[in-house]
Amino acid sequence: MCETHTAIVFFAGDRAYKLKKPVDLEFVNYTTVAARRAACEREVRLNRRFAPDVYLGLGEFRSPEREEAEPFVVMRRMPKDRRLSHLVREGAAVDGVLRTVARHLAAWHAEGPRHRDVAEHGTRDALWSRWQAGFAQVHALAADGLTLDGVDEAEQLVCRYLAGREPLFDARIEQGRVVDGHGDLRAEDIFCLDDGPRVLDCLEFDDHLRCVDGLDDAAFLSMDLEQLGAPEAASYFLARYSQYSGDPAPPSLWHHYVAYRAFVRAKVSLIQASQGAPGAEATSRRLLSTTLRHLRTSAVCLTLVGGLPGSGKSTLSGALADRLGVTLLSTDRIRKELAGIAPEQPAAAGYGEGLYTPEWSARTYAALLDRASVLLSAGESVVLDATWSDAGQREAALRLAQDTSTDLVALHCHVPAEVSAARLSVRPPGTSDAGPDIADTMASREAPWPEAIPVDTHGPLESAVARALAAVRPWGTSRAPVFRRPYTEPD
Repeated sequence: MCETHTAIVFFAGDRAYKLKKPVDLEFVNYTTVAARRAACEREVRLNRRFAPDVYLGLGEFRSPEREEAEPFVVMRRMPKDRRLSHLVREGAAVDGVLRTVARHLAAWHAEGPRHRDVAEHGTRDALWSRWQAGFAQVHALAADGLTLDGVDEAEQLVCRYLAGREPLFDARIEQGRVVDGHGDLRAEDIFCLDDGPRVLDCLEFDDHLRCVDGLDDAAFLSMDLEQLGAPEAASYFLARYSQYSGDPAPPSLWHHYVAYRAFVRAKVSLIQASQGAPGAEATSRRLLSTTLRHLRTSAVCLTLVGGLPGSGKSTLSGALADRLGVTLLSTDRIRKELAGIAPEQPAAAGYGEGLYTPEWSARTYAALLDRASVLLSAGESVVLDATWSDAGQREAALRLAQDTSTDLVALHCHVPAEVSAARLSVRPPGTSDAGPDIADTMASREAPWPEAIPVDTHGPLESAVARALAAVRPWGTSRAPVFRRPYTEPD
């Protein structure tokens, strides 16, 4: 026998028999036989979409003492040593299974029903409502003495991410990414048989919770693999799902959905703790830690990297963007693009002349921030490489961060004057046209930038990058798995 917060499963021979508990947990109410029967019928119907040869039908227990028969789900019993969770714990190679599950899930999502009622559950506001319902349940359990440290921070991070990302969720709906999916994709419920995996136990008690973004659906298994101590497998599975589904989602959304799934499991574990399940409270705390780690990593950030010519700002910007896996935008490139010339084509001019008049600079910075706005609203963090010597331009960047509910980090690169001069004297022609004379003039007119974090780029590049990373990720180097957009590999 095994038990969950809503069901009891008995195993006998080659069959498994699943009964619903007569419980009322607000999100489910199984206190009547009719409600339990309806839930069993739905479970069979919905799970046959994923494992038709496992869900055999309904049965009944009858007793002389009771007028109504007790319904239960009859299932083909799966070998417990072929659970994906067991194989992961044993250190077995599971990439092949994960690839197959990712392909099947993407195929189901591609073919699954899509209509207005399904799409409504993929809006930004619908996701926020699900988060709020979970937070409310956790806060209610606190009245019984079951508290989780960090819930308030999680709520703040969720609110900030969702507040500025409505265009992202609108785009997901337009792309048809919201589907009637599985809803509860756990490694414990995936069995790796010789003729292919069987995926069991989809979420059947609430259609609203099962109608989600496909990436949200896949994120549950990624979260579960991470909890099993396999972060590489977690990243691999999401990458394969994104490859097979052709999903262009930004990594921030991957992390946000993994955080959501971890929080759902934290809430369930807390409910189990209230029912007396041993170890459930500790499990809930561990899952909330995972939630916070992914929410912090998902935070969208606008990083300004400024400094005078020769200060190393462009080198640091490129290295930082590469380490973070985010988009890099540069005024040097945008300025020449607006002028219709190649980035490497020289356009040298005196200070405040040619492409460097105040009018040209204003146009360049406006284009820079416009492009950053689109990316930030779509969940993409951005590094902006510019001098940022004008306080008005810095104020415009701050307004952009506020409008998009984005974290703003300002880094000011500096080196001794003789180092800057030496760098500029040997720098080959490129996107930047500033020479030593321009740098000297700019230095004499540079306004203070007290909000920026100073970064000394005189030493090794890695030291400057470490300083920048500490500013962008103040919670430390410990973080969630790195999610990258999928690459194509041969099957």
